Amino acid sequence: MDIRSLKSLESEPCDLLALGVADGAVEAGLTALLGAAAAAPFVAAAAAADFKGAVGSAQTWPTLGRLASPWVTVVGLGKATGDDGVDGLRRAAGAAGQAARRMGAATVQLAFGPLDATGAAAVVEGFSAGNYRFDQYKAESDRKAPCATLGLVSADLDALPRARAVAAGQSFARDLVNEPAAVIYPESLAARALALQGQGVTVTVWDEVQIRDAGMGGITAVGQGSSRPPRFIHIAYKPAGATRKVALVGKGVTFDAGGLSIKPSSGMQTMRCDMAGSACVLGVMQAVRDLQPDVEVHGIIGAAENMLGGNAYKLGDILRMYNGKTVEIHNTDAEGRLVLADCLTYASKLGVDEVVDIATLTGAAVIALGEHYTGLFTGSDALSAALLARASEAGEGLWRMPLPDFYKDMLKADWAQLKNVGGRSAGAITAALFLSEFVDGPKWAHLDIAGPAFVEKQQRHFSAGGTGAMVPTLIGWVTQG
Repeated sequence: MDIRSLKSLESEPCDLLALGVADGAVEAGLTALLGAAAAAPFVAAAAAADFKGAVGSAQTWPTLGRLASPWVTVVGLGKATGDDGVDGLRRAAGAAGQAARRMGAATVQLAFGPLDATGAAAVVEGFSAGNYRFDQYKAESDRKAPCATLGLVSADLDALPRARAVAAGQSFARDLVNEPAAVIYPESLAARALALQGQGVTVTVWDEVQIRDAGMGGITAVGQGSSRPPRFIHIAYKPAGATRKVALVGKGVTFDAGGLSIKPSSGMQTMRCDMAGSACVLGVMQAVRDLQPDVEVHGIIGAAENMLGGNAYKLGDILRMYNGKTVEIHNTDAEGRLVLADCLTYASKLGVDEVVDIATLTGAAVIALGEHYTGLFTGSDALSAALLARASEAGEGLWRMPLPDFYKDMLKADWAQLKNVGGRSAGAITAALFLSEFVDGPKWAHLDIAGPAFVEKQQRHFSAGGTGAMVPTLIGWVTQG
C-alpha cells in the first residue's frame, strides 16, 4: 500500500473519504473538515442514524456529487478530551479500513485532524489491520480488493517505516494462521522462514533426524504421529555492535488433533491456528529484517503436527528433553509445552539477555482472560513492565498473571521428574511453570495468546480468523526495549 501525506482534503481524487469526528461533536467535526454547507447533509444523516462518534463506530454514505469522492465514511475518534488517545485513532482507522475493504476502495483519503508521528503510525497500523481480509479461497465475485493508496491529511510520516513494518508483520502472521493445515505444515512453515533470509537475517532448519539426534525429545515425540515430520527453525539477526540480545520462541503446532487424547470434531475445527505463536515470531522477524535495529534477535520455532497414528506418542511415555530432564505424559493434547520446552533450552544456550515465548498454550487462559487479553507470566518485574508498556502503546491487551513456585508440586510425576499437565486447577499457571523448568540463564516471559490469536467472528476492527496477536507489541519490545 502506497502511503502519502496530503496538505489538504481531496487534493487528489479518491474512491473513499474517511473523516474522523470526536464523540458528541459530530456536527462540529464535519463542519471543521468540510465547511458548513458541504457538511450539512452528512450531519443530518448522522443524526438520523443516531451516530454519536463513539470510538471505532462508523457510518458510510454516498456523497451524490456533493464531494469529489463518491463515498464518505465518518468514523468516531472517541472522547474529545483525548481519553481514548492513540488507541482511539488506531481503532477509528481500523473502522475506516474495514469500510474501504467492504466497497473495494483502491484509493482512500483519511482526515482525522493533525496527526503527529505517533498518531500517524497508529492510524497506518489500524487502517492496515482493518483493511485486511483472508479471502483467497472465495469466489472472485465475492472478493474485494485491498486499498492501494492511502492519503493522510496533515500527518507527520516520520514514523512511517516502523508503521509499515508493524502492519506488514502482522498481516504476514495473519496469513500464516489463516492458511489451512494442508498448506502450512512443518516443512512449508520452514520454507516461509527460509524466505526471510537476507539483509543480515540467516535461517537454519533441522529435519526430523537432526532434531532426534540433537536430543529434542519433546519435538520428536509430538511430531512422530504425523506423516509430515517436524522441523526446528532458528532465525538469527546479529548486527555488529548490538546493544541487547533477545530471543523469541514460538509454538508451531501446525495442526493439533490432540494426539491419542483426541479432541472432539468441534475442538479441531480451528486448530490450524495452533501455530499462531510461530506466526508471531515470523512476523516480528520480518519486521526486524526490514527495520535493522541495533539488537541481536533470535527467532526459535518448533514446528510439528500433533496427530494420531501407529507411531504417535502415548500416555505414560517418558520423554527425555533437550536439557536432559524427563517428562511423563499424562495428556497428549498438552503438546505445545513439550515443543516449547526444547526450544527454550536451545534459546537459553544462545547467550541472550531475555527470552519471550509466545503460544496458544491453554484453554485455561481463554477462560480466565477471554479473547482480548494475552496472559503474561514472568518472574521478572522489569521484563513485565517493558512488555506491558509496549502492549499499551500497541493497543493490545496484556495481563500479568501469578507464577507461584508452590504450584510446581502439581507437576510432580510418579515415574519421571515432571509430568506434562498439572490438572484442571490453575491450568495456565502450571503450564507456564512447566516451561520455566527449561529456561536456564536469561530473563524469561511466557505469553499465552490462546484467547486473542484467533477470533471466530469480527472483533473490533479485526475480521474473523487470525489476528497477528502480539506482533505489534513484540516489535516494539525488540526495537525499544
